[in-house]
Amino acid sequence: VAAEEGILHASGAGVSPVTKDYCIIYNSNWGSLPKTLDNATFRALENLTSTVLCSSSEVPSGIMKDKAVVVMRGNCSFLEKARIAQSLGAKMLLIASKSRLSAISDNKTDFEDVTLPVALIRYNDIVDMQLVLGNEVNVTLYSPPLPEFDYSMVVIFLIAVFTVALGGYWSGVAELENLKAVASPGERETRRKKEENVTFTPVTVILFVVICCVMLVLLYFFYKWLVYVIISVFCLASAMSLYNCLAALIGEIPIGQCRVTCCNKTVEVRLIFLAVFCIAAAVVWAVFRNEDRWAWILQDTLGVAFCLNFIKTLKMPNFKSCVILLGLLLLYDVFFVFITPFITKNGASIMVEVAAGPFGNSEKLPVVIRVPRLEHSASTLCDLPFSLLGFGDIIVPGLLVAYCRRFDVQTRSSSVYYISCTIAYAVGMVLTFVVLALMKMGQPALLYLVPCTLITSSLVAWRRKEMKKFWKGSSYQVGWMP
Repeated sequence: VAAEEGILHASGAGVSPVTKDYCIIYNSNWGSLPKTLDNATFRALENLTSTVLCSSSEVPSGIMKDKAVVVMRGNCSFLEKARIAQSLGAKMLLIASKSRLSAISDNKTDFEDVTLPVALIRYNDIVDMQLVLGNEVNVTLYSPPLPEFDYSMVVIFLIAVFTVALGGYWSGVAELENLKAVASPGERETRRKKEENVTFTPVTVILFVVICCVMLVLLYFFYKWLVYVIISVFCLASAMSLYNCLAALIGEIPIGQCRVTCCNKTVEVRLIFLAVFCIAAAVVWAVFRNEDRWAWILQDTLGVAFCLNFIKTLKMPNFKSCVILLGLLLLYDVFFVFITPFITKNGASIMVEVAAGPFGNSEKLPVVIRVPRLEHSASTLCDLPFSLLGFGDIIVPGLLVAYCRRFDVQTRSSSVYYISCTIAYAVGMVLTFVVLALMKMGQPALLYLVPCTLITSSLVAWRRKEMKKFWKGSSYQVGWMP
């Protein structure tokens, strides 16, 4: 079976016709499609979705003459339908399916006389076609080649590197404030009340990875229920994260510090408005999350805030914990992408299935940065209209970058660890995209990011003869003085 993705280009019959593209699946062994619209022939579409066309008596005589015909998927084979449609004068056959599009296959040797193009299309797309373009529609089929590189990857790269670099820098700023508070008993208690950091130990690292594994497996089997739990958690966590990020910026602005007192507590008015704004942003995303034209911008904004807050809040105590966390999550990523296809019944990767939404579920997990693909191809219509990068591919290496930044602060090492690790992360991202372009399949980004960042950090520590301190962490920082 050589099933390939293609495009149905539909055009309305008005003076300034409206056009729209839809995904199709066809079998390239049965015949090829033009590569561009320039070589494609348009046909008037005849909607016969009231029939399955398993018998020529199901349709009136002459209704298919020189037209593109769409019928419903039924009990007879695709090529049986095609032979009937061809005998009645049709020039193109579309088979509408209410279920997920799958490979179309029949024994072509029994139907050598069938020459008209045959393609599978979603029934919902036929309904949409009538709503958008009207009842008089002209259609054609073509299959443009896949682009070698999609420039949406550049946007993904910039977002990822920016988030990791800023998250690491923010963590270093917080560390510097902590160290200054050590030398001032008056500030120590105030700083302790503000401190919201959580420190990962090797034990909690292992527990965290186990929880990730269990959660992914549960999502695979119970996706249609748990996806709404994840959406709810994302709304709450991203709203809080956006508030923390913007509050840190607002705190540096010396104007507009009016306060109100309520329940014996004093709060800045601008922070109340900020909280309302952040909650509203999360609610708007939740309501319009399936609006592909602009909701991705809001999701990415909330996602970047979530990653920044996570990197700043979660502290790795030493390089040892970083190695354990990144190493285990690397194995986790590789196992659920490359190994699970040998275990699952349908031969699909658990990680890919969960990311795409198992069984064609329309709800997607909001745990990715997504950017619309800029290069037009059938793949953008059929499978992935967006380029994706998981939050974990930002947060996990970002925790190491943050540790490097805090180590720089503790040892006054002129940001050498931080800059080196950030550059290593950027190199790892470029390597990921290169492999993605060459292999034409989804890649576990941590497979490239983890070695790049860990090896670079280790080499810097070894070159500076600080590996022992870098490995054990900040137990020596108590004597730090401003």
